[in-house]
Amino acid sequence: MQFTYKATKSDGSSANGTIEAADHTAAIATLARQGLHPLVIKENNTKKGLGGGGLGFSKKVKTSDLVIFTRQFSTMISAGVPLARGLTTLQESPSAPYFKKVLSDITKEVESGSQLADAFAKFPNVFDEVFVNMVRAGEEGGILDEILKRLALQVEQNASMKKKVKSAMTYPTVILSVTVIAFFGIMLVIMPKIATIFSQLGGPHAQLPLQTRLLLGISHACQKYAFIMLPLFAGIVFLIMRYIKTPKGKYQFHALMLKTPIVKTIVTKVAIARFSRTFSSLMAAGVGVLDALAVTGGAIGNKVIERELAEAAQQVKEGKQLSEVLAVSPHFPRIVSQMLAVGEETGKTDVVLVKVADFYEEEVSTAIDGLTSIIEPIMIVFLGAGVGLIAASVMGPIASLSSNIGNN
Repeated sequence: MQFTYKATKSDGSSANGTIEAADHTAAIATLARQGLHPLVIKENNTKKGLGGGGLGFSKKVKTSDLVIFTRQFSTMISAGVPLARGLTTLQESPSAPYFKKVLSDITKEVESGSQLADAFAKFPNVFDEVFVNMVRAGEEGGILDEILKRLALQVEQNASMKKKVKSAMTYPTVILSVTVIAFFGIMLVIMPKIATIFSQLGGPHAQLPLQTRLLLGISHACQKYAFIMLPLFAGIVFLIMRYIKTPKGKYQFHALMLKTPIVKTIVTKVAIARFSRTFSSLMAAGVGVLDALAVTGGAIGNKVIERELAEAAQQVKEGKQLSEVLAVSPHFPRIVSQMLAVGEETGKTDVVLVKVADFYEEEVSTAIDGLTSIIEPIMIVFLGAGVGLIAASVMGPIASLSSNIGNN
């Protein structure tokens, strides 16, 4: 099997690449012999068993199931229940058959001697990098129960934030979709009939207003080239979506989001909230600053800020304080670096960043509510203007032509 890894060397520098190994445990052992401390290890074969979905697509686990599992597992570990026994007991809890199978496979891995974090890492579609690395830190520090409690809270907070963002985008997405469908319906079905009425009332050389001629021209083009335009439009959308999934395309898309008015405010606040909570949890688990930055960057969800954190990690490695580096960041507000500086001075970085995360999560909620209240009237105004334009372009000429016929 081939594995892709991210690791740190003994001098603190980072390393990444691919290695061949019999399984996940063997890959870790190979890296250890090379003097590397693995942060993330992923099998390159996406069709492996359950971890990749088995049928060429990725299966998912409900956030609620993952939160319940994490909390119950934490309680069992706190009570002194052995890992394998706790996992066996919890296999009966999830309602999803896939999650039960995942837990069954993880139990077998643990019973065979694998570390819990290594077993979780075999299912990246269920347990992400942050989850795996925090569990690894908990195992090494002997505070796995506390780490799992933090993870449950973090999963809930992330899910809540995603739900709010999706909720804010639902209304404009539905309205936009209905508008596009209605537009093509009018152009392909209604306008041809209107054109026939114009021809009957005023003849082929009737003088029509500019906006009416424009609508009729668009309708004619849609009828004549619909079989080309629709596949072309679908193809363009498909290619754009494919490009956005590439590393370069994703970076450019995330950069565009950080430059778009209104949207950039929400995206930035979401990224800061995720950074603060994830970095805080990792620091509380005893993970080093450089390792924590490497893991946190991938959990933020924005490639531009992720690259910025990678550059910050390089400066921290050279001896600078993280608060000093983030103070000149174009995306991190001054308050974040100031709060981080207080945490570094008092040795309570994790506690301070939790406060920052709480603050920005509340800010995200407020910003989304404000965005929703702005979007609705704007969409109504644009729809009203569109309907009014079409009505004026159609009814005005009909009334004028009918009047001319009556006078004659």
